[in-house]
Amino acid sequence: MDLNKNGKLLCGLRKAKGMTQKQVADMLGILPKTVSKWETGNGFPDVSVLPMLADILGVSERVLLNGNLVQNKKESGNIRKTKFYVCPNCGSVMQGTGECDVICCGKPLEPLMIEQTDGKHSINISEIENDFYIELNHEMTKEHFISFVAYVGFDRVLMVRMYPEQESAVRFPKMFRGKFYVYCNKHGLFEYKL
Repeated sequence: MDLNKNGKLLCGLRKAKGMTQKQVADMLGILPKTVSKWETGNGFPDVSVLPMLADILGVSERVLLNGNLVQNKKESGNIRKTKFYVCPNCGSVMQGTGECDVICCGKPLEPLMIEQTDGKHSINISEIENDFYIELNHEMTKEHFISFVAYVGFDRVLMVRMYPEQESAVRFPKMFRGKFYVYCNKHGLFEYKL
């Protein structure tokens, strides 16, 4: 750990929030000289203080430990580069369009990788009125089911969360160009182009 690098980051984040060392110290219940010590690279916050300090400065604990604030490139927010994340503990589904740290249940999550489609995870897409009707050829038991279906278009992401013992079909309004993503709780994420 480079304490000088971490100190510069702490100082920069504090100033960006328009706060003084005393204000940060008061919020943490410590002396202002302790904050000064951290910012000059002569020490680092104790692990018991780190979560509260991260909240005050508006960053994650990981950023404070790494000592750098990585900025995404402007083109990384492209909706067509959407990545999906699923927590293995609670089943929460998240998405992001750029490089990001996604943490759930206290653990960092990796983006889902797209699996090769197979006969067990095929879909039928038909048009009803002005919508796409997607039928999933998949069982929907408590042990093995489709967790979500997402439609990523030119400028938006629409997602339908699915649950066991539910009908395995969804309906989406038509959008200009796009891809469907289907997530099976046992076999992963599958992509289907229109």
